[in-house]
Amino acid sequence: MGGIPHDHYEPKSAWEKGLAKRLPILGLLYDTLMLPTPKNLNWMWIWGIVLTFCLVLQIITGVVLAMHYTPQVDLAFASIEHIMRDVNGGHMLRYIHTNGASLFFIAVYAHIFRGLYYGSYKAPREITWIIGMLIYLLMMGTAFMGYVLPWGQMSFWGATVITGLFGAIPFIGEALQTWLLGGPAVDNATLNRFFSLHYLLPFVIAGLVILHIWAFHTTGNNNPTGVEVRRASKEEAAKDTLPFWPYFVIKDLFALAVILAVFFAVVGFMPNYLGHPDNYIEANPLATPAHIVPEWYFLPFYAILRAFTSDVWVVIGASWITGGIIDAKFFGVLAMFGAIAVMALAPWLDTSSIRSGRFRPMFKWWFALLVIDFFALMWLGAMPAEEPYASLSLIASAYWFAYFLIILPLLGVIEKPDAQPTTIEDDFAAHYGGDDGGSAPSAQPAE
Repeated sequence: MGGIPHDHYEPKSAWEKGLAKRLPILGLLYDTLMLPTPKNLNWMWIWGIVLTFCLVLQIITGVVLAMHYTPQVDLAFASIEHIMRDVNGGHMLRYIHTNGASLFFIAVYAHIFRGLYYGSYKAPREITWIIGMLIYLLMMGTAFMGYVLPWGQMSFWGATVITGLFGAIPFIGEALQTWLLGGPAVDNATLNRFFSLHYLLPFVIAGLVILHIWAFHTTGNNNPTGVEVRRASKEEAAKDTLPFWPYFVIKDLFALAVILAVFFAVVGFMPNYLGHPDNYIEANPLATPAHIVPEWYFLPFYAILRAFTSDVWVVIGASWITGGIIDAKFFGVLAMFGAIAVMALAPWLDTSSIRSGRFRPMFKWWFALLVIDFFALMWLGAMPAEEPYASLSLIASAYWFAYFLIILPLLGVIEKPDAQPTTIEDDFAAHYGGDDGGSAPSAQPAE
């Protein structure tokens, strides 16, 4: 499917023409800024610019912090204290970087759930969705390695627990874990490897973000109705779209300003609110914290990891079928990564011909339960691994998988959708009024 018809950059002056022949950078910038964008986008479409800002912020602050950090187990914790106490503005840089990771994940979760609700993963945007999920996985890896670098108690023991999961993989687990750690346990080689990868991966993420943007520039943005922009001619496309500049740039910048006001209030007045006090104690391999928990943005998947214990019937069945190869620990690892994999497979699990959840009455209720389930898993991941939290984690984990593997495919068969507007122009006129005074949109029966 081709792009949306629109006017392309035409160099006028001699230097513009000369540059266009050698490096068409101005044309690329023009096409990016003037991209025809569905004019009915709501406020849930502002998270893209927040994510872009967060990536740039994390790279810039991370590079400066790396100038003062020492990736050595005897000096790492002291170097963090040096940054906090002796480097000019060091405490602010570190707090911006650590809380910037939280803002990054708040924005990415809002971005993902918006995509799940409005069907942004459906054809022709499956590749865009998969690239986005790869970015999310790399974000998780980068954040985990960054959490190890301060070399506090929670850093050390969090690394010990999470890297220990790889040891549960049958046959290759022990060798894989040793290779990942650089030795038999979390030590200096581990810290060096994690520091190197934590510094490198954001640039890989930046490359994938460019690819992600290129992908949806090719297919065009999705929108709240799920109705595609008309592409027969520039005139028709212009009725459904507005140029990205200035309309959506100004809207996005306004939203970013509001979000940053809250963000800098957190950085200035409660910078450690989302952190763990044990991480201000230097790592001690001989003293295990009473309750090891990851950062808040990992908690839903940590709850899923812990939910599948050896007395759960599905774990017992898997162990019996595989002759003990899949034990409770390995099953938990599979469930944790499987919870992300089922999200990535949403384009093929959703059988409905209707893209947007706005016109799917049954879907809305099940999706609302999914959002509640996600927050429940986040809370349960922070709780001790005991009753009643263990049973609640199992129930919440079961719903997560049931939503993607059972409910989503079934809804496409049994659900009777509401009527959709014929065009984006009709939807816009119904909500905001058109040249004709805001006539009611014509509607087509849902398939």
